Amino acid sequence: MYLGLDIGTSAVKAVILDEDGALLAEASAPLNVQRPQPGWSEQDPEAWWQAANLAVTALPSALRASVVAVGLSGQMHGATLLGRDDRPLRPAILWNDGRSQAECRTLEAREPRTRSLTGNAAMPGFTAPKLVWLKAHEPEVFAATAKVLLPKDYVRLKMTGDHATDLSDASGTLWLDVGRRAWSGDMLAACDLGLSHMPTVHEGSSLTGRLRREVAEAWGMEAVPV
Repeated sequence: MYLGLDIGTSAVKAVILDEDGALLAEASAPLNVQRPQPGWSEQDPEAWWQAANLAVTALPSALRASVVAVGLSGQMHGATLLGRDDRPLRPAILWNDGRSQAECRTLEAREPRTRSLTGNAAMPGFTAPKLVWLKAHEPEVFAATAKVLLPKDYVRLKMTGDHATDLSDASGTLWLDVGRRAWSGDMLAACDLGLSHMPTVHEGSSLTGRLRREVAEAWGMEAVPV
């Protein structure tokens, strides 16, 4: 059996599949979006984790006990800003947040190779312009930021203790050199960030860790690979 988790914008969805990919069970837990100003879109990262726990534990316990691995998917581009203690410093800025339009122009002016390095034009939905906005408007939060994770990768962190992401989602941050399939030091420097702020990058099918023992016990399964 395999457990799949999708960290969406409106809900966290959980499924259990058999080894042939047939759906055996599914459950979900709703999420709310906060809009503190026009054009802004934010969520509390802890809400993703709470919803993940609700969705997983709503699945039949007998199926959960037979799970041998967990897969993750989720909303792209969101900026989850963590301090050195891995706790969120503010609500996550989501993919559909439009506040960083001006910062897109700033970013492309700072690094004229943005489009050739990343394969994308800078747009407010991507992660990098959000960090340029953050430094200008919330400098104390920017200075305290030790890691920037995408939404599903924050849930991964809670599950495994690992800072990790996959190449597909990393390509949507505007920090990935898509030709090299690695973080771009130049794109990070254009946002006044470094490699230490980034999670490790893996192929989508790679193992990135195992469930923490306490999570596995709460979910009624072994400490399986993620």
